[in-house]
Amino acid sequence: MKNIIQQSFQREGFSLNEQQIEQFVQYYDLLIDWNKKINLTAIEEPQEVADKHFVDSALLLSVKKDLAGCSLIDIGTGAGFPGIPLKIIEPNLKLTLFDSLNKRINFLNTVCQELSLKDVQAVHGRAEDFGKKVEYREKFDLATARAVARMPVLLEICLPFVKLGGHFIALKGPELENELLESKKALAELGGRIIDVRSLTLADGNYTRNIAVIEKVKPTPKKYPRKAGTPQKTPLV
Repeated sequence: MKNIIQQSFQREGFSLNEQQIEQFVQYYDLLIDWNKKINLTAIEEPQEVADKHFVDSALLLSVKKDLAGCSLIDIGTGAGFPGIPLKIIEPNLKLTLFDSLNKRINFLNTVCQELSLKDVQAVHGRAEDFGKKVEYREKFDLATARAVARMPVLLEICLPFVKLGGHFIALKGPELENELLESKKALAELGGRIIDVRSLTLADGNYTRNIAVIEKVKPTPKKYPRKAGTPQKTPLV
């Protein structure tokens, strides 16, 4: 697994030190072990995990190269993607992992403890609720989400956490272009502006990751996010 991880990252232009490689190996082992007990991932084969979880998460660094000292909240983090791979690569990242399932929070806390990751907080809750709490609202340099929901929904859930001048970075699949077209109303209403869109291939061209970077250009109105479930049922389109 060490060789697979090292080679997968090298292929995409990332250089890991020995400690980082060991941390990814530990992460993989914990992921596979816990996946027997709770549903964390449908992907278990070592090469696929390295490419489609670990390196894929690191692709965020193609649009935000320096994360040192940044505060990042990973909404709907699931098994910790992209937050934990980013933390392994940039130890000085201030990371909040946010998920609605407490079993996943227990897994994430175990990973952070076993990997000796510092300055990481794992939070259990609904983003629609926490986005209105004063200690979370507009407190983060960055928010990110990976394959959680369609863009108009993600914007309402994630932008309230982002500071003015900060960024929401969405890691999306092939549907991104159409979803951005759907998002004009949400962007205008929630205070966001598209500043970068990229399509990246990895795993020797067999896998594509689309990334959108949204800048927070004005405060999000206090009525957003709406109560849990509403953004999905009646998105801002």
